[in-house]
Amino acid sequence: MNKQEEFEKAVRKILELVGEDPEREGLLKTPQRVVKAFEFMTQGYQQNPVEVLNEALFESDNDQMVLIKDIEFYSMCEHHLLPIIGRAHVAYIPDGKVVGLSKIPRMVDVFARRFQIQEQLTEQIADAIHDVIKPKGVGVVVQARHMCIEMRGVQKTHSATTTSALRGMFLRSDTRKEFFDIINAPGTNRF
Repeated sequence: MNKQEEFEKAVRKILELVGEDPEREGLLKTPQRVVKAFEFMTQGYQQNPVEVLNEALFESDNDQMVLIKDIEFYSMCEHHLLPIIGRAHVAYIPDGKVVGLSKIPRMVDVFARRFQIQEQLTEQIADAIHDVIKPKGVGVVVQARHMCIEMRGVQKTHSATTTSALRGMFLRSDTRKEFFDIINAPGTNRF
């Protein structure tokens, strides 16, 4: 039995265990659909963050903050396999190199498309940028809603969680303030 067949069999078993009939018309193709969905939602395991960033590193004299805010992401809580829906704000201060702007959202997805906790996701994004680009500083703020909080457990809807990871110059109060002022400026999407 190959990996896909084994996964489909497991999905059928889950359907049976919750009281469903996997042979019911609406569920006949559900196991295959679930396998495809999970392949997409966990593709970060097959991606190397170093390779993603190294594909677009360029020499630059810029020494001012580069910020991409409101990067949408979707992840899954590693404790319940339920969705985490959020936005990341990622900034760095170059030190001789910049990375192609599209690589920052891709970096967010590399880590978001794995089973996660928000705190770990935030740190992983900051560490990858810090280690590969080697900037003067990195700042990452992640704001997210967790369906494990909203759909089960305490069932508190629209309760957003914010985490941050700061490196280098972002630990200085003036740089940290500038970063937070920009991401909190009017027009920033909120949950």
